[in-house]
Amino acid sequence: MKKNFMIGCGVIILILIIAAISIYSWGVRSYNNMVTMDESVKEKWSQVENVYQRRSDLIPNLVSTVKGYAAHEKDTFAAVTEARSKLGGVVEIGEEVLNDPALFEKYQQAQATLSGALQRLMMVQENYPELKANQNFLALQDQLEGTENRIAVERKRFNETAKMYNVYIKKFPTAFLANMFGFSEKPYFKATEGSDVAPKVEF
Repeated sequence: MKKNFMIGCGVIILILIIAAISIYSWGVRSYNNMVTMDESVKEKWSQVENVYQRRSDLIPNLVSTVKGYAAHEKDTFAAVTEARSKLGGVVEIGEEVLNDPALFEKYQQAQATLSGALQRLMMVQENYPELKANQNFLALQDQLEGTENRIAVERKRFNETAKMYNVYIKKFPTAFLANMFGFSEKPYFKATEGSDVAPKVEF
């Protein structure tokens, strides 16, 4: 009887050890997956920043070129310059934006404002035939339109990656680990009127 009891205790201990190892392995695997997915979101975010930066860098040359033909369009130039200055000319910002929906929304609104101002600037050329034929303007226009398309693509990729991450950290039982280790939901880019299309310029 004592022997049977010892065997039973041994089996229970073995089961507990196996269960503990399994839980530990699951925890390590889940944590590592969350870290990998979190880094993937950050990497996609950096790509969004890169294309926004490219657009920001094109603006001074574009404004300068248009001014040469439409110097009195002061309101349009002011709107573009002001929208760009609100971003500081540099769009790289801290990762805290990814963990703060309010900051993320503010960042998105600033970019949407700049998109709207740029669209108005691009439409100025309709009233200036000489500007329509300017090779520098045409080259800048092509670069800007290409950049706007890249922005849309990178924002879509960011949203897709953020969705995968968000779904993973919300699933049971991973949600417990996510809360324990501070993995929080990432915000999404939301479509705003006119921000998801390149400026429309007709000749």
